[in-house]
Amino acid sequence: MTAHHTAVLGRNLTDPSRAAHEKDLEAGLKPPVFDQIVIPEEFGPVDLLVDDLKVKRFAFSQDDHGDWYLRAGPDGPRIGHAALLANDLLQLFTLKYAASQVVGLHTEEELWFDRPVLIGQRVRLTGRYVDTYERRGQGYVVMEADARDEEGRTLVRHRGVEIMRTTPGEVAGRGSARPATGRRAGDDFDTSLPLAERLGGNALPGMGLEPLRKEITFEQMAVFSRIGEFVTNIHDNLATARAGGLPLPIVQGQQLVCDVSELLTRAFGAEWFRTGWLHVKFLRPVSAFDRIEAAGAVREVERDGSRTRIGLDVWVRRGDGTLAAVGWARGEVPTRRPTHAILPFAGIM
Repeated sequence: MTAHHTAVLGRNLTDPSRAAHEKDLEAGLKPPVFDQIVIPEEFGPVDLLVDDLKVKRFAFSQDDHGDWYLRAGPDGPRIGHAALLANDLLQLFTLKYAASQVVGLHTEEELWFDRPVLIGQRVRLTGRYVDTYERRGQGYVVMEADARDEEGRTLVRHRGVEIMRTTPGEVAGRGSARPATGRRAGDDFDTSLPLAERLGGNALPGMGLEPLRKEITFEQMAVFSRIGEFVTNIHDNLATARAGGLPLPIVQGQQLVCDVSELLTRAFGAEWFRTGWLHVKFLRPVSAFDRIEAAGAVREVERDGSRTRIGLDVWVRRGDGTLAAVGWARGEVPTRRPTHAILPFAGIM
C-alpha cells in the first residue's frame, strides 16, 4: 500500500480524536439527499488497521466471542469475524456525505467473502456509487465496495442498496424478497430432518439450520452504528429516531446481516471466510430491546468431486414472529471432511 489514504490509519473510517480541536466534524460534507448523488462517485481509499480493539468492539456489538477472534484462528493467527468490515464498506459514502444527517433506509445487502482478515493486518477500503433509480416515490442509490489486503487481494466485497433521505417509519416493510434469479426466499424447512448446526458434504435439501437467537441491546446498536465516531443517527439516538417517525431506535440492517453471517460461519466453518456469499433484503425494522432469531434452510446441494456447494434460504425473525429480513446464501465444504480438521474448527462454535 502507498502512503496515500483519506483517513489517518486507525480502526475507524474517521478519526474521532479530531473532536478535541475541530468544532464541526462534518464540515464541508454534502447533505445526504438523492439530488446530491453523482454517478459514478468514488469513495476512498481508506486504510484501516484491524487491531485488537476493533475486533473486541465488533465481538461486543454482535455478542459473538468465538475463539478464532480472541485466541487463535483455524490456521494459527487470530482472524476477524467474517463480516467485521461489512459496516465500514457500507459507510464509505459518509467520507463525502454528512453521516449525522443521514435518515435513510438500507433495503438490500450483498457480501462476498474471499479471504479471512488477520488481526494486525492493514486493509484498504474503496467504494463507488454505480447507479440510482426511483421507485414508489423514493430515491435509491447502489453502492459497490471492497476491502483488500496489502498485496491487493480482495478480502470482502460489498454491494448495497439504500434509500437516501426518507421517513423510515413510513416506508419500512415495503421491500420484496425476490433475488435477481426470480426465486422467492422461503422461511420453512423439512421438519422430518434433524436441524444442523454444522453443514458438511452430507447436507440434504430441506435441512434446517439450528437457529441463532439473541437480543440486540441499545448499547450494542450504538457501538455498531458509530457512536464512537460521534455519529448521530436513527440507530444510536432516540431523538433522531423519533424525528424519523420511529418510536425507538432501530437496529441497523447491516447489523442483522452480521448476525446471519455468524449463523453461516457456524454452519460452514472456516470455508465461509473463503467461499461465502450472502444476499439479504430487509422487510421490517427491529427495534431496540427486541429479540431476533436468525435461521436458514438448505435448498440446493451440488457435489463436484472433493467439493460440495450448498445454497440456502436465510431469514431473521423479530420477537413477535414476523420476518425482519430474508435472503439467500451459498458456501462450499469438502465433500468428505478430514477428521483432523474438526478440532481446530471447534473454537468458533
